[in-house]
Amino acid sequence: MKAGAYIAIEGPIGVGKSTLTTRLAASLGARELREAPEDNPFLAAFYDNPTANALAAQLSFLLQRARQIDALRQVDLFDGGCIADFMFDKDPLFARLTLSGPELALYEEIYARLSWAAPRPDCVIYLDAPVDVLMSRIAQRDRLAERPLGADYLGRVVAAYRDFFQNYDATRLIRVDACALDLVGNDADYRAVVDALAGGEPHAVLDRPADRA
Repeated sequence: MKAGAYIAIEGPIGVGKSTLTTRLAASLGARELREAPEDNPFLAAFYDNPTANALAAQLSFLLQRARQIDALRQVDLFDGGCIADFMFDKDPLFARLTLSGPELALYEEIYARLSWAAPRPDCVIYLDAPVDVLMSRIAQRDRLAERPLGADYLGRVVAAYRDFFQNYDATRLIRVDACALDLVGNDADYRAVVDALAGGEPHAVLDRPADRA
């Protein structure tokens, strides 16, 4: 990776963002920047009762991401590049699913004040998978805070991500079907992602296993 390069990995809950972040960082000699949902004290309450806890959970995530993104402004800290398992621009995606009226207006004002200098990724890797696959993976990892997470809410998240990235052109984008490709157990599939990063195309789609491409 070039000095100071910033790659963001995005996608819905359970799609494999953190796993790919760790593997790419090791392969490319980059630093990791990872979300810490376990540090959000309102997350479990939100999944249990979204109406009552949406604003607190969303603002907690927003402030956490803002603190993390501050480090990206100090490029000298990331001479080998940085791989993040989130992008700051996606934060409103979740807010608009759960907030409305004065709460959404309050969130958007705070977001606007925090986002004005957020650095843009050099490339975004968007991982997509159907709801049933995501629910299975979430159940398998069995995080306490995610146990109340329902398929209906997750379906809305998946749809919101697909809408967000449908015409996304703010930077390079690599779309990955994380159901068709096994980025953990199949080295050829993983290498296809690395090759797409190196290729430099403004828009790449990886939607079938590399050994059958």
